[in-house]
Amino acid sequence: MWTRQRLMELIESKLKGHRLIMVSNREPYIHRFVGDRILCEQPASGLAIALDPIMRACGGVWIAHGSGDADHDFVDGEDRVRVPPDAPAFTLRRVWLSKELETRYYYGLANQGLWPLCHIVFKRPTFNPEDWEAYREVNRIFANAVLDETEDAPALVFIQDFHFALLPRMLREKSPNLLIAQFWHIPWPNPEVFRGFPWKEELIDGMLGNDLLGFHLRIHCQNFLDTVDCTLEARADRERFEITRYGKSTMVRPFPISIDFEDHAREVKSVEAGDDVQRWHREIGLRREFVGIGIDRIDYTKGIPERFRALDRLLTAYPDYREHLVFVQIGVPSRSSIPAYKALEEEIEALCEEINSRWSAGPWRPVVFLKQHFSQSRMIALHCLSDFCVVSSLHDGMNLVAKEYVASRRDEDGVLILSRFAGASRELTDAILVNPFNEEELAEAMRTALLMPLEERKKRMQRMRATVLENNIYRWTGKIISTLLRFEAPVADQIYAELFAKSNH
Repeated sequence: MWTRQRLMELIESKLKGHRLIMVSNREPYIHRFVGDRILCEQPASGLAIALDPIMRACGGVWIAHGSGDADHDFVDGEDRVRVPPDAPAFTLRRVWLSKELETRYYYGLANQGLWPLCHIVFKRPTFNPEDWEAYREVNRIFANAVLDETEDAPALVFIQDFHFALLPRMLREKSPNLLIAQFWHIPWPNPEVFRGFPWKEELIDGMLGNDLLGFHLRIHCQNFLDTVDCTLEARADRERFEITRYGKSTMVRPFPISIDFEDHAREVKSVEAGDDVQRWHREIGLRREFVGIGIDRIDYTKGIPERFRALDRLLTAYPDYREHLVFVQIGVPSRSSIPAYKALEEEIEALCEEINSRWSAGPWRPVVFLKQHFSQSRMIALHCLSDFCVVSSLHDGMNLVAKEYVASRRDEDGVLILSRFAGASRELTDAILVNPFNEEELAEAMRTALLMPLEERKKRMQRMRATVLENNIYRWTGKIISTLLRFEAPVADQIYAELFAKSNH
């Protein structure tokens, strides 16, 4: 079993003398003004929450965009701050971006170009040359920050996600002795879809600056190899899942990301001892109804409208559930300045109002839509009181909400309804797996969840909990580092020879 301690031992023994540099757009802790107070909190980011335990265990430096309105007040002269504030364990290096750069790089190229391109959910991507130039410039800014932190000393640079496709090549050209790994947290489409990206040659060449490139699923790795074949002069070895360009090889591997199960379990115990579950009952006005839940960022990839329409079908086809079922949807606002996201918010609110208008009776309403971010403890309490949880993503790299729901159910009860198009469906096969585009099938899945006998619910939940416990976030990181250290490349020869000798001994 991978644990925080085992990961620390791996890094201390295998990367002795090498600093760990994490790079992401979203910072793990944000300082912001709330009235006359300043709060330091974790943002609503699955990536930040998943990676925070790794940095707490291993130390090192996390480089990220400082986006909080009070962030400038909590860094030293070199833009660094020790976090988390209650028990400092690693250094956060904040990078500052102008409002125009952030708008074009993040809201423009990354989220209106690459995001819809890689998620096949029928949203037309937008490709603006000025956005691409801003994306290049931000990657250069982050490259300078990484090089400033490493100072030519040995380091493992671990880059996160689609915001930094050009960064690996920039680092490789400036400091060839770095170990560079990148994890792409969203799907990678087939080459026919990706050929529409106007700067595909430069973007893919940037990614091939990595020693190791990770995706959630094997199919995403295969799609990437196919895309390289159609785009660049490079040799793709499909047996070894390696790509060679300019005499330098890049491994491409699947690593399904997960959560810190044991830390989550400790939080569950704390929630069970508190008042959060009863607080939900009071706030929502629950009596003895069945409770279904959905927890998502408001994003067109998450299938929230399809979920609401399925609930409407359920209430139409099975009148017995009227006044006996409440569906609570948490919708965390996301990228609201982008027109497609603003339109989605309006669609969801209209659907909620329409369904409630059709079916409400007295104090009962079938849908409770809460458009805000809640703390982890509040989310766990919602997990614990629900009868079923719906994750109906139209396309998703992994989806950690599904794994968090399973980890929360210490009582081994509850039913997970999970989209076949979420990466988590490859591991959590004891969920009720659905096609979220088929609203009738999704409605029937809700009914199946409500009718499922307790014994079957427990057996399914026990198996899913065992899977999430074993495949935790430390195993994910450990596999990435172990794979990287087995890679026989010139850049790594100086540190690998001794490690292989010890391993063979």
